[in-house]
Amino acid sequence: MKYKLFILGSILFVLLSTWCGKNEDDSLVVEIENGRLRGKDKGFYYSYESIPYAEAPTGALRFEAPQPYGQKWQEEFDATVPPKPCLQWNQFEEGESKLDGVEDCLTVNVYKPKTGKKQYPVMVYIHGGCFMFGDVNFYEQDNIMRDGNMILVKVVYRLGPLGFLSTEDEAIAGNFGLKDQQLALKWIQKNIASFGGDPSKVLLTGFSAGGASTHYHILNSESKDLIKTAVSFSGVALNPWAISKTARKNALKVAKLLKCPNLENTQEIKKCLQKKPARDIVSTVKEFLNFGYNPFTTFGPVVEHPKVAQPFLTKQPRDIIKSGEYTKVPYLVTYTSEDGGYNAAELLQVNPKTGKEFIYDLNEHWQELAPQNLFLSSMSDRPEEYARELRQKYLGDLEFSVENYWQVQKLYTDVLFRLGLLETMKLHSAKSDIPIYGYVYDNPADYCAGAALAERNDVKFGTNHLDDISLILNYPIRSPPRPDEVIISQKFIKMLVNFVETEQLTFGDCEFVKNTKESKQLKLMSITKDDCKPIVP
Repeated sequence: MKYKLFILGSILFVLLSTWCGKNEDDSLVVEIENGRLRGKDKGFYYSYESIPYAEAPTGALRFEAPQPYGQKWQEEFDATVPPKPCLQWNQFEEGESKLDGVEDCLTVNVYKPKTGKKQYPVMVYIHGGCFMFGDVNFYEQDNIMRDGNMILVKVVYRLGPLGFLSTEDEAIAGNFGLKDQQLALKWIQKNIASFGGDPSKVLLTGFSAGGASTHYHILNSESKDLIKTAVSFSGVALNPWAISKTARKNALKVAKLLKCPNLENTQEIKKCLQKKPARDIVSTVKEFLNFGYNPFTTFGPVVEHPKVAQPFLTKQPRDIIKSGEYTKVPYLVTYTSEDGGYNAAELLQVNPKTGKEFIYDLNEHWQELAPQNLFLSSMSDRPEEYARELRQKYLGDLEFSVENYWQVQKLYTDVLFRLGLLETMKLHSAKSDIPIYGYVYDNPADYCAGAALAERNDVKFGTNHLDDISLILNYPIRSPPRPDEVIISQKFIKMLVNFVETEQLTFGDCEFVKNTKESKQLKLMSITKDDCKPIVP
């Protein structure tokens, strides 16, 4: 009798274990229009990674608008594999060759809390990297997932010449990376409900080039059906590096470097480059740099030719805003008080030819290097003269030197980030009843991107590029958050959740000022270690 009871108990145990295991297993399976996919249990959230949203942009689809992914899976798709970055010349890759990533790379990556809500708002994140490089894996999602109130989607998109090469005519239109992002947003509208997301509550965010991309999506009328609110961290379309003024010239240089036989016919150039190894195309980036990774955006967004079949951008960003013909959603733009430290920090690296820091080279070569590295042709019809004016304004009679780095960093912050942000706020608020908001973050990390790029810690860098966004999506280059930064991190994440849920914007107990056409003056929020308050910039 005891033996029979033992056998029955064993069978019951196996059945219950199988049933429980099946239920637990089934929670990792999601069904979308392409079929079933299986994710991974990450402890306090589920991850579904490397899900294709477009056909491979290779061969005849290279330098074309992305085509929606149409394959049907007969078996479960394995969504447990981390995403691969798009092929790039990566600034942070060590060694002479900076090639990284793959050409077949267009994926979305979904992260869902385990807190059991029926529907979650959705935060979409577009990574930074000057439109040239970047990897969603470096922006770690644990902070947001630990909060448990929002689904996160990270988008992988084409970069550098594969994403933004343009002949400025119908042959190679350009803006392929932006078109990738737009297709990913459409994928989210179709599929995010299957993951428990609410497609009517999509917060579009991005950092640096991702922030500028976010702004470009606002300037595109199709976005009205794709997003509810938006945040651009440290990057807008009116920053000088966010629009290319030399696209055709650069495309012809790539074709010449790769020995395309007919440089007079852009259709022939396209055919030639579609047959070249992708790695060879991306490797030409090094031929555009004058020192370090400067100028940092050699291939970026362009105004497309009127005859392009599927254009994304057909007018200058300023003209679109002034026309009022764009997607009007509550919008937050941000910068850090020393944002320009990202690029200026490379000036503190030692020039192997002279044995001194690159910053000293600017004393003799400012007029030559500044127009290129600060993208001054996007800001002035006379970039060389403007360069002289900038030097006088920020340095006066001082020389470029390590001792005067703070003044140089301020110049870089204003030119590359701050001025474009303020103009964006001014132009948007003049045209809409829908508010635009802004903040400046001033609370330095103990170790920042500037220190990493300069490869030294004996210089004051202030609150650098990445110092705020890395409290929302942790970035490994920065120091671990201090207790005060942990509190700020929690406030930032709550701010984002509330923004997409209610369209109201607050940071802790501080309410952001709404800038609209009724406003008499611009105001943005100053966020520091101990305080937050509205200020007039």
